[in-house]
Amino acid sequence: MRPVVLIVDDELRLAEVLALALEARDIEAFAVNSVVAAEDFVRANAVDVVLTDLRMPELGGRELLHRLRVNRPDLPIIIMTAYASVRDAVDLVKDGAFDYVSKPFEVDDVVATINRALRLGETLDENRRLRREIEQKFHFDNLIGDSPAFQQVLRQITEVCSSRATVLIQGESGTGKELVARAIHYNSPRRAKPFIPVNCAAIPENLLESELFGHARGAFTGAVAARSGRFAAADGGTIFLDEVGDMPLSIQPKVLRALQEQTFEAVGSDRATRVDARIIVATHKDLRRMVDDRSFREDLYYRLNVFAMTLPALRERIEDVPAIAMHFLRQFADEMGKKVVSFSPAAETAMRAYSWPGNIRELQNSVERAVIVARGTAVDLPDLPRYVLESASSASAGSRLPDDLDAELAKAERNYIIEALKESQGVQVKAAARLGITERSLWHRLKKHGIRIDKNIG
Repeated sequence: MRPVVLIVDDELRLAEVLALALEARDIEAFAVNSVVAAEDFVRANAVDVVLTDLRMPELGGRELLHRLRVNRPDLPIIIMTAYASVRDAVDLVKDGAFDYVSKPFEVDDVVATINRALRLGETLDENRRLRREIEQKFHFDNLIGDSPAFQQVLRQITEVCSSRATVLIQGESGTGKELVARAIHYNSPRRAKPFIPVNCAAIPENLLESELFGHARGAFTGAVAARSGRFAAADGGTIFLDEVGDMPLSIQPKVLRALQEQTFEAVGSDRATRVDARIIVATHKDLRRMVDDRSFREDLYYRLNVFAMTLPALRERIEDVPAIAMHFLRQFADEMGKKVVSFSPAAETAMRAYSWPGNIRELQNSVERAVIVARGTAVDLPDLPRYVLESASSASAGSRLPDDLDAELAKAERNYIIEALKESQGVQVKAAARLGITERSLWHRLKKHGIRIDKNIG
């Protein structure tokens, strides 16, 4: 698609001549002769660059710049000016104009300036797109869970985001340690700089030092050229050392120095490199026990343990399972183009009954599989992995029969109603819809169970 340029000049004939010259260079150009006409054109059409004369009767280029910056602040505006008014044009560049061209000018010079403006616009668009994706993906809203255990994690993330303190994230495999690390980075003052993840368990011991700190040419067999490491790549940003408990003892002193002094040497080099990188580490291992076993350096442990947080296993916040599962369901349904919008009550009950030893990663994989095989608009019991169903069946089979069935049913009904009211913040219409009953039926059950609707429901 050709770029669109709007030329604004009170001498319309000259503007039209310039428009024809730009058309000959594969730029779609339009000409208008006033600020008001330019505003109307920009409102009604997609414009990539505005090229405006500085001095025009009544309203000139300065007024157009200020007006367009209100609604189109990222639209590049190039000022055309006579030599005597260059100082005014420079002032407008300080006010936000992209650049200026002096009359008389060569068309090629104008085209070169327009192309620079277009490249800047493309870069800004791409940066905005990437920034939106990052903010959407790692915003606090995507850290899902209302359980007390997970709310504590969210509070800790909020507390540590703005600092440069080293963070130690502990938790079982699959609990979302890297997601939390990224959330800390992308909600910190370093968000515009790189986030560099390194899985210490996935890189062979003989390569990990070079991977972290880089190497000089000829440092070892095969090092035919110098190479920067991950610490250098994270300068100004954050380096995330995942599974730090698997880091070999031989490399730990060098990581300790990078933490303490913010300097390191590449493998095979005696030249110190300074780096400003925040360090976040994660592990599923008990580092304190590893220190006692002398398999992890005590001084490094204390350097890493500045701000420690432990992510709860999914079985410890089982009430969060439905919300997390719905998040994954929407994601996978969108990716696959399937109209799967919910879980059946039976499927949701089975997911609540399962202990999820693989934590969030296992839940994510199970939901992805369920969306693939689901035939209707809701994921049902047969769509879930067999081990989830077997676990739910075992739990059901192992439960004892109640001594008073009516009392147990009444208790279950009361609990469901209270939960629905909490979800709907006490709005009876919504609670009734959530339970699949009429509002009148809900009202009778509220009276039956003596449930009062206030801040402390039930």
